[in-house]
Amino acid sequence: MKCLIVQPIHAEGLELLRQAGVEPVLCPKSDMQTVVRMIPGCDAVITRDAGLTAAAIQASNGLRVVVVHGAGHDAVDKDAATRKGVLVCNTPGANARSVSELALALALAAARRVPAADRSERTGAYGFRERETFFELSGKTALIVGFGATGAGLGHMLKAALDMRVLVYSPRVSDLQGFERVTSLETGLSQADLVSLHTPLRPETRHLIGETALSVIKPGAILVNTARAGLVNEEALVAAIDAGRVFAAGLDVYTHEAPLGPLAAGGRVIFTPHLGGATEEALRRVAVGAARNVLTALSGGRPATALNVPGGMSA
Repeated sequence: MKCLIVQPIHAEGLELLRQAGVEPVLCPKSDMQTVVRMIPGCDAVITRDAGLTAAAIQASNGLRVVVVHGAGHDAVDKDAATRKGVLVCNTPGANARSVSELALALALAAARRVPAADRSERTGAYGFRERETFFELSGKTALIVGFGATGAGLGHMLKAALDMRVLVYSPRVSDLQGFERVTSLETGLSQADLVSLHTPLRPETRHLIGETALSVIKPGAILVNTARAGLVNEEALVAAIDAGRVFAAGLDVYTHEAPLGPLAAGGRVIFTPHLGGATEEALRRVAVGAARNVLTALSGGRPATALNVPGGMSA
């Protein structure tokens, strides 16, 4: 049996596959043209943010399972997989601690303008400290949007380390682990000094943070997004930063052109290249989890994180 590895994963995941008699087939590139060429003959696929298109799924001839290396699965065409009889699952929670830590780092870096201060010093533009304004987060209010493992982890960090009041907007989650629920996004936005996004990208959450949301956000708030780029309307965010409604933003996900466009112009947005789950520890956990899901599916089982019912409706 063969498993196509669309993007590199930790060696421990590859070794787990080999020990079980599954040959990892490494894609030289993660573009879908390469995947279409290499997927025939593969029983399984592990993909990261490259996803898997309908064309790639259609090109397969014996594919049984697609495993997403991580939580976000919007880049995999689950409808096409379902029609083809292919199981799709993901590995949520395995990288949650690392993503929570990055969200905290981005929040602190935005509040203290750390990257801009560093650039100022490196270019000899002294006086940054006197020209700019900075804020503490301690004792202030945070809004966590989406309360899965990552959002919950960040909430506990903010409370324990900074004694922040933590509000949660997550209509689908019943247990908020002692934090305070807000019944509408607008209610939370109007109170929060820090807004951190941790919700999946669905049709109803696309541009969740857009003109309407940013018109009611607490003036001077910080926005952090380590979830999905499509949650934020970047044009609206530019306008909100220019108007002073948003003090700064830390983005680990964004459109390809954002770091060279208007969003980068004012120096109040921190861009990181999807580093959330890129720690050594998280990469090992996710790769092992993905490999185990492959082995479960190929042995006839159904992984607990299955996202669809092959040949039927999406789960």
